[in-house]
Amino acid sequence: MPSERRLCKKLSSTLTNPAPLGASEKGQLGVYIHWPFCLSKCPYCDFNSHVREGIDEAAWRAAYVRSVEHYAQRLPGRQVRSIFFGGGTPSLMSPETAEAIISEIQKNWQVSNDVEITLEANPTSVEIEKFRAFQMAGVNRVSIGVQALNDTDLKFLGREHSAKEAIQAIETARKVFDRYSFDLIYARPEQSLSAWEDELARAQDLADSHLSLYQLTIERNTPFYMSHEQGLFSIPEEGLAADFYTLTQEVMEGYGLPAYEVSNHARAGEESRHNMIYWTYGDYVGIGPGAHGRITIDGRKYPTREHQAPDIWLDRAGKDGTAAKAEASLSHYDRFMEALMMGLRLRAGVRWEDLDRAAGHGESAQVFLDHAKLQTVQDQGWALCDDDGIALTQEGRLRLNALLPYILKEA
Repeated sequence: MPSERRLCKKLSSTLTNPAPLGASEKGQLGVYIHWPFCLSKCPYCDFNSHVREGIDEAAWRAAYVRSVEHYAQRLPGRQVRSIFFGGGTPSLMSPETAEAIISEIQKNWQVSNDVEITLEANPTSVEIEKFRAFQMAGVNRVSIGVQALNDTDLKFLGREHSAKEAIQAIETARKVFDRYSFDLIYARPEQSLSAWEDELARAQDLADSHLSLYQLTIERNTPFYMSHEQGLFSIPEEGLAADFYTLTQEVMEGYGLPAYEVSNHARAGEESRHNMIYWTYGDYVGIGPGAHGRITIDGRKYPTREHQAPDIWLDRAGKDGTAAKAEASLSHYDRFMEALMMGLRLRAGVRWEDLDRAAGHGESAQVFLDHAKLQTVQDQGWALCDDDGIALTQEGRLRLNALLPYILKEA
């Protein structure tokens, strides 16, 4: 078969070093733990999170431990590269629960010496007071949900903390943890580009080496969706939203925190190791209500998804170690599509050889691409493509959701 790669433009001088895919090839693994509870539900949030008065944490702790044991039996001999406590608000769990989960992971798998163990937290006083205890439990990185640095927008976003508390949380994290990050949301109602630029300046003063910067989106089945539909507020239209994105890239680049992924910025070597497993299509176990996973067994890639309802998950995981239904392995096409979708989120792009390995069918995975359309995308300046790999330009990453189905052949 003639080489499909000859259909790509030779642009080696502009395509940066693509990130290698497939940590599962080395037996490495990420573990995601989903804690589904929050103090309150933010109006923009469509995550699987719930507000509960009382929680039997001993039962939850036992279910998480049982689930780790279950997946370790399915995936023996792996090395855990990262552990991520997400949610919900996992900093509301007791440090003892985090410690029990981490200890069970260490008991059942080999854990790398430089394992990254991240905990998501909000900047409330209750959670800040627990930072040292979480550090003693084994957590070595926190990701703080700040979202805005002024009280007016924090109130609009339904956050429980003030800007002063947010800054206090960041300063506490700096003292307790070697690595930390925090999130901000931009393109908020009535926000100006100049105001966002000022906020980024304040953010980089507070940041260490990593920031996550997300554009506000209106998701279905959220209070914001209904309010937006009723015209109670508006967000920047598409052109202005693109200006916010472009400004963000330029400003953060100037601060030495370039985007390594669509919404994540870091100094070289300080990327989120756990999220890099997702973006490089490695294996990860998802534990907790609604948690997703991707695991490789005997050369086949399997999707996993735990039952979303907390009470059902607790009952089933406590008994059986999992509340996931059996899933068929992914097709070669689906594996290629997922690996490409994740890899194109990265500024560095993705290598063809890694896409070939991700697809796993023994031939060039480029057979799944429409090369005439790929050429059009290159001609528009939205993609860089050479013999080594493919990457989207900054303008292309703005259009990722539209470009991916465009350049893929139908399954």
